[in-house]
Amino acid sequence: MTWAAQVITLYPEMFPGPLGVSLAGKALAEGLWSLDALQLRDFATDRHRSVDDTPAGGGPGMVLRVDVLASAVDAARARQPSAPVLALTPRGPRLTQKRVRALVAGPGVTLLCGRFEGFDERIFAGRDVEPVALGDFVLSGGEPAALVLLDACVRLLPGVMGAASSGDDESFEGGLLEYPHYTRPAVWEGHGIPEVLTSGDHGKVSAWRKLRAEDDTRLWRPDLLDNRS
Repeated sequence: MTWAAQVITLYPEMFPGPLGVSLAGKALAEGLWSLDALQLRDFATDRHRSVDDTPAGGGPGMVLRVDVLASAVDAARARQPSAPVLALTPRGPRLTQKRVRALVAGPGVTLLCGRFEGFDERIFAGRDVEPVALGDFVLSGGEPAALVLLDACVRLLPGVMGAASSGDDESFEGGLLEYPHYTRPAVWEGHGIPEVLTSGDHGKVSAWRKLRAEDDTRLWRPDLLDNRS
């Protein structure tokens, strides 16, 4: 069965965007996955197709209305009853490779893209919607985050990458950053390739890569080592 993605957004023209080229685009054309962008305004009930209103308690900006969001989520869930619904918001827990792997193992995903000041919080109480963030930063909307999340998923689908094992040794798969890579030329501006990588000794190469992965993780992302223990 084709892995199916739905995106609820005010800007459906942003999709597939970069997902329409390279590996993801080829896989989309071959039917290895599907993508539908749903216009949030189609679920508004007034003649102005309003999707937002002023914040309760005052303050700047506008907030996406819970009744409109709920109608959109209900429609998306009717189309894909078993797909989880994720809301892209900086207030959610950070997306991990483990969560991506779990999404890939399922039938697909529905993504709810935030705009303005974000979602009326009651959407999380009234519907089974999982908040998720890409990191500790804020974007102009959930659409760029949705593109990133979908790319992370699609590349792991069977048949998308050339070799089924291509994603096994990458960063975060084993709780570590990936080891560094080198290729020709053998010497560039006085910098050579580590001798062990040209030794032909696969055992030594494997040991070196493991050690470098651990050392680089300890240097750049020690939090991953904490989570690993």
